Amino acid sequence: MLSRIKYIGLNPARLFVLSFLGLILIGTILLLLPISTTGSISLIDALFTTTSAVCVTGLVALDTSKDFTLFGQTVIMIMIQAGGLGILTFASYFSYFFKGGSSYEDQLTMGNISNIEKIDEIFKTLKRILIITVGIEAVGALFIFTSLSSSLIPGLGDRVYFSVFHSISAFCNAGFSTLPHGIIENGYVDNYGFQLSLIFLFVLGGLGFPIVINLLKYLKHLIRRTFLQVFNHKKDVYKPWVMKLGSKINLITTFSLIVIGTILIFINEYNNILSSHQGFGKFVTALFTATTPRTAGFNSIDFNQLHLSSLIIVIILMWIGASPASTGGGIKTSTFAISVLNFISLAKGRKNIEVYSREVSETSIRRAFAVMTLSIVVLAIGSILISYFDEGLRLLDIIFESVSAYSTVGLSLGITPELSSASKLVLIILMFIGRVSTLTLLIAFFKQVRMSNYTYPSEEILIN
Repeated sequence: MLSRIKYIGLNPARLFVLSFLGLILIGTILLLLPISTTGSISLIDALFTTTSAVCVTGLVALDTSKDFTLFGQTVIMIMIQAGGLGILTFASYFSYFFKGGSSYEDQLTMGNISNIEKIDEIFKTLKRILIITVGIEAVGALFIFTSLSSSLIPGLGDRVYFSVFHSISAFCNAGFSTLPHGIIENGYVDNYGFQLSLIFLFVLGGLGFPIVINLLKYLKHLIRRTFLQVFNHKKDVYKPWVMKLGSKINLITTFSLIVIGTILIFINEYNNILSSHQGFGKFVTALFTATTPRTAGFNSIDFNQLHLSSLIIVIILMWIGASPASTGGGIKTSTFAISVLNFISLAKGRKNIEVYSREVSETSIRRAFAVMTLSIVVLAIGSILISYFDEGLRLLDIIFESVSAYSTVGLSLGITPELSSASKLVLIILMFIGRVSTLTLLIAFFKQVRMSNYTYPSEEILIN
C-alpha cells in the first residue's frame, strides 16, 4: 500500500501531512450533514471543530453538547481517536493485518513516520500501540464510569457513552467535553475522582508510546519478579531496566514540570481560585490546573479568574507541551530539556551536552533549537494576524489563544467563539501546524539536498 507513494512523489513527511488534511476534509463534510447538528452551522465552524478534533486541540467555536447531535459527537470522538494516533497507524496496521505481510518499502515509510528505528519491529510496535491505547482507554473509561453517580447522568447508556467519550478525549489530549461548561459544571468541579481519572489518562497520553511501552515492560518484569520471590521462593534472573537517554530526559522533565507547576499554582492561587475547595480538593485542583496546560485542555476552573502570574505560568506550560511520539503537542519536553542542558553546558564552558554518561548528538541539539525558533516565529505571526483581524482584543488573550492552538492544548479565555472568520482560520492553521510540527512541514515541501563528501572550514561568529 505505502510502497506506491514513490510513484506519486510523496515522501513520508508529505504523506503524514496529507493524511491529516484528508482526515480534516472527511470530518468537515460529516459535520456539515444535517444529522450531525441540532441546527445549521457554517463551513468555517465545521472546519474549525474538525481541525480541533483531528489535531487533538479542544478549542471550540460551538458548544459540543448543545450544537451537535449524538451522531455529530461520535464523529468528533472518532476524529479525536484517528488524529491522536495518526490515521496512517490504523490504515497501515490493518492493511498489514489483512494482507498478512508488508513490503520493505512500507516498513521503511512507516518507520520514518512513526519514529521506529528497527525495521523488523515496526508493525509489531504499531500493534502494541493500538492494544495499549484501547487498554488504557478502557481502564480510563471504567475509572470515569465509577466516579459518576446516577444523579449526575441518570441513564446507564448515557453514562457509558460519557465515560468512553471523555476517556478517548483525555488519553488523546484533546480536551473535548460533552459538558456545556467543561468540568466547571456543578457535580464535576468537586468530583475529584473524575478529575484524577482524567489526569491519569492525559498524563499517560502525553508521555508518548515509547515511554509507556518501556514502563509497561518494567512493570511486567517487576510483577513477575515479585511473584517468583513471594510464592515460588525463587530468585529471578536480574534484568536491568534499560532506558534510552530520551526516555530518562522526558520522564524527569515531565515529573519536574508537574511538581513545579502544581506547587506554583497551589501557592499563587491558594486564596483565589482554590479558595472554594478544601484540603485534598485544593491539591487536586492545583494538580489538574498544572497538568492540563501541557496539551490536555480540560478546565476545572475559569482561567479568566487566575492571577496574571498564573496565566503566564500556564502559557509557558502550554508552549512546552507533552513528550515526543505522544498524543500531545507543544515544542515537547525533550526540546525544552535539551535547551536547558545546553544553557548549563555553555555556562560551564563545555562544548558538548553530557547527561547520564551520554553525549547528546549535534543533530538533536540543532533540531531542538530549530523547533523552538520556528514555534516563536509561527506564534508571533499568528498573534499579529489575529490582532489585525480582531482589533480591540487584549494582547494576553490573543497570545493565550494562539499558544493554546499551536500547542494543541484547547484551553481558552473565552474569545474563540467571538472571533471573526479570518481569525478562526488563523487558529485552524496554527492547530494544524502544531499537530504535524513546523519542522515536518518544512521537510515535506522543501527539496532535500544530497549529502556532500566535503566540508568547508569552520569559522566562529560573534554572538552576544
